[in-house]
Amino acid sequence: MDQNMDLQQILKTIEENNIEYVRMEISDLYGIARCKTIPARQFAGKASMGQTYLRAAVMALDPACAFVQGTGYYSECGYCDSMCFPDLDTFTILPWVPNTARVMLNATYAGKTENGYPREVAKAQCARLKEMGYTLKAATEHEFHLTKLDTGEYAFGTYQYQSTVRSSFNLPFTQQVERDLYKVGIDIESIETEYNPGQMEMSYKPAFGIRSADNAHTYKTAVKEIARQYNYNANFMSKPDPGEHVGSGAHLNHSLWDADGKVSLFYDANGAYHLSDVAQHWIAGILEHAPALTLLSAPTINCLGRYQLGSWSPVNATWGLDNRSCVIRAKVSDQNGTYLENRLPAAACNSYISLAGMIVAGIDGIQRKLPLPEPIKGSAYDSKYLEPSSGIARLPTNMKDALKAFVEDKVVTDALGLDFVRAFVACKVHEMECEATAKATGDSGWEKKYYSYF
Repeated sequence: MDQNMDLQQILKTIEENNIEYVRMEISDLYGIARCKTIPARQFAGKASMGQTYLRAAVMALDPACAFVQGTGYYSECGYCDSMCFPDLDTFTILPWVPNTARVMLNATYAGKTENGYPREVAKAQCARLKEMGYTLKAATEHEFHLTKLDTGEYAFGTYQYQSTVRSSFNLPFTQQVERDLYKVGIDIESIETEYNPGQMEMSYKPAFGIRSADNAHTYKTAVKEIARQYNYNANFMSKPDPGEHVGSGAHLNHSLWDADGKVSLFYDANGAYHLSDVAQHWIAGILEHAPALTLLSAPTINCLGRYQLGSWSPVNATWGLDNRSCVIRAKVSDQNGTYLENRLPAAACNSYISLAGMIVAGIDGIQRKLPLPEPIKGSAYDSKYLEPSSGIARLPTNMKDALKAFVEDKVVTDALGLDFVRAFVACKVHEMECEATAKATGDSGWEKKYYSYF
């Protein structure tokens, strides 16, 4: 993805590379990529006149493709369309799809920005940071499970974390993912097998602002599509198998820089723990709002089952220095190398939404100059950090509690906006109804069927 591309440059790229089709793509509320594919000869017209898009397809579809009432985007608006325009800076050729390019969409309705759409929500929070003189540099660290399409078996068995032998299960697949993502501007840094059977992780270099979430969106879609070319299904559910103790996460590694992206702002050689005041307030803000952020970061019933003792996932609003049991794992090194790992997000999160929520919390911490609590030494799973007398908030582990924590946090909900919150909450209530129906009918496998498209 080239920055500051204009229409004429794109039309020239289309001609020179024999591009026949362009995907007009958008992220729905659950982070699922949805698109209309147009012949490339139509692109210039669509760039100026726009592309219609069913609002409900973005904001009122559940993972099983059932429409949800009460979102404000379905029957409530007469099943109407958005008018979407390509974000030209996101135009990129897709090497894993023949003669095809893709562009992300900016959505409008009645001439105004669709403020509730996930990518627009994230853009708005990035703009708030910019107004304060900051920009966010971030990368999402996705884990996923691979199963064979024809049999449903895991691509590789046994529990062997970072096994060299196991990592060569299908080198053409992993190498194509790495090469193709590099061609679209996502620079893979490492490839590894994770703890569970069939579980993998590929981490990549960070990017500034909204592009960091665009990269996460592109990464997930690419992995899913390339996997199918090798007879695999790539599943980003937290726990495809309910018996798994360690689920798939999407840790959000990030740091704040000046507005021009030239100076890193998290490190201070003379600060407490070598963290700047800005970094300390930022962490404190995330911890303050961690219960509410849980739903934005782990937005499904399946995701919330990831927060368990001893699971390498957080269970309480804590931080520590290189501590994987906490919400925030601070990686402190030097001026440009210091960053924070937000361990709240689950693999099935919408990266635009988890990014937006984290920025809201961090900004609140900076604006209120919230004090940083003491870091956790040892394990945050220790009973002394779990008792109510510790004063440390526990993270919700079910949809009812997570929804309550979210709607009661007015700082977060006010910043994200009524349009988004109404649709998001309606979909969560719908999920709880689906769960209740499954339990009443004895459908023990409903989660895997319901969330399988992740």
